[in-house]
Amino acid sequence: MELTTVFGVIFGLFSLITGFLMEGGHAGALLSPAAALIVFGGTIGATVVSFSLTELKTVPKLLRVTLFQKLLNELALIEQLVSLADKVRREGLLYLENELPNVEDDFMRKGIQLVVDGTDPELVRQIMETELYSVQERHQTGALIFDTAGGYAPTMGIIGTVMGLVHVLGNLTNPEELGPSIALAFLATLYGVGSANVFWLPLGAKLKTLSKKEVLLREIMLEGIMSIQAGYNPVLIRERLTAFLKPRKGGSDSAASDED
Repeated sequence: MELTTVFGVIFGLFSLITGFLMEGGHAGALLSPAAALIVFGGTIGATVVSFSLTELKTVPKLLRVTLFQKLLNELALIEQLVSLADKVRREGLLYLENELPNVEDDFMRKGIQLVVDGTDPELVRQIMETELYSVQERHQTGALIFDTAGGYAPTMGIIGTVMGLVHVLGNLTNPEELGPSIALAFLATLYGVGSANVFWLPLGAKLKTLSKKEVLLREIMLEGIMSIQAGYNPVLIRERLTAFLKPRKGGSDSAASDED
């Protein structure tokens, strides 16, 4: 399980509620089913309108991804590709066919299968790049769902507050209830802004981070497979693939491009 996701949400909520209690507030004052229905119902409704049913069906999977997805280690992947390159130089490309059952990643397995089948290198690159682009598009759409919900939530909170104030101003006969009623009305704003910044937007950012790492891994796979097919020296392949990591570890982008 990706503990940072769970910890971040829980710690954020804990900090907000604890800070409110330290100021003398009462936990019960933060509960308003009506405000919750307006904000969360309105946010979900507006988000549903913004996307197709096919895209929305991916939401449960996206939530699982933020909690449970385990990506390969970049250095371990590079060593795996270098090891394959070393075996291929000694035993030929057909060696890769024996290794296919041991390759867990579908993208990498597909690329190796294309090489084993004798596909033209340029065609292999085109096929793999097209699939990589498709993956990026799906990831962007997934993150956009949560970003969109994060954009709607504060607005729904304001709408809920305005609705509450309309109700309050329409019932001014009892001044003693005026303060509590106004406070209750502003809970909608709290729910909207709070949910956007503790839940919706952080989840969208998490998906973007995971997407960047997965795309990087697949770019390494693509270049590694192409290098193996070209018969490059394993030492050169290691240097070429390691260049992908330099910008992430403080190096310059030009260093990576020079290696390419």
